Amino acid sequence: MKAIQLEQFGIDHLQLKEVQIPAFGENEVLVKTTAASLQYLDLSVVEGVIAPHLPLPHIPVSEGIGVVENIGKNVTQWKRGDRVLIPFIPRWEAGEITAYKNEIRTGLQVSGTLAEFTVQPENTLVSAPKNLSDEEAASLPVAGLTAWTSLVTKANIKAGQTILVQGSGGVSLFALQIAKSFGLKVIATTGSKEKEQKLKGLGADEVINYKEFPNWSDEVKRLNNGIGVDVTLDVAGNTTIEQSILSVKENGYVGIIGFMSGNKITIDVFPLIMNYVRLQGYSVGHAEELRELVNAIEKNSIKPVVGRVYSIEQTQEAFHRLKSGDAFGKIIIKF
Repeated sequence: MKAIQLEQFGIDHLQLKEVQIPAFGENEVLVKTTAASLQYLDLSVVEGVIAPHLPLPHIPVSEGIGVVENIGKNVTQWKRGDRVLIPFIPRWEAGEITAYKNEIRTGLQVSGTLAEFTVQPENTLVSAPKNLSDEEAASLPVAGLTAWTSLVTKANIKAGQTILVQGSGGVSLFALQIAKSFGLKVIATTGSKEKEQKLKGLGADEVINYKEFPNWSDEVKRLNNGIGVDVTLDVAGNTTIEQSILSVKENGYVGIIGFMSGNKITIDVFPLIMNYVRLQGYSVGHAEELRELVNAIEKNSIKPVVGRVYSIEQTQEAFHRLKSGDAFGKIIIKF
């Protein structure tokens, strides 16, 4: 089969190779990949930032979609031709995360989705939404699920609340769309005039240009009748966490889901303590929650934002595009 292998760290060392199709067990499913979606996490893996001791060569990328090619003799839930979402944490079927479930993540401890075939456990595969193309659905297992679980499971969002979404990355755009489907007011931030209009086109009620308002928490409150928002998802880490905390009201929720500006953060605990702010680190969710997201997407006709689609031969170009930060919506690699 064809696969992209990371020969040594760095985007320019991603090479298209011919490798053996992996063997599958009696409770496993062989999935033929149709599309993969790129995350900032994947860039960190490729550049040796997040897992510098990762054994190489390695097949990267953490999320994608495919079609069932073959099944083990004990598999009963799937048949050849079923469209399925590839799990990021293959052992996490339901319940709280545990050390055992968290040991293995797609694109890290095990091979990722930049391969024509992957082997997946029967119980954590999830049927793809019927109303989405493969390119649209490829970003659900990580970006979509992170937004869903952060907002619905952890923040417990309700109609009439206000959310602040940050930037135009995959998780933030999913958060905007999910929040609107729940009846929330959405304030968005961006550093681009062009993206301001695109965010409004997706349903953002207000947009703040953080280059014009470096202390954007003040502008958030001005646009929300002088009070902080109920929820925000912090996607950058180091440079944004302080403003995120200052943007929420008493008992507000700050989900820490990214590290684009660095994974070391320094915070003033005074507003955190005095305003009873909930600070929660979170990453994706389990298979049952992914099924909930699929159901919500089908019921509400949510269409994930696809920025650009590349072929497998254009993988290096796709990663360079991701690194530039210029994309609006998900970067997809199609098989």
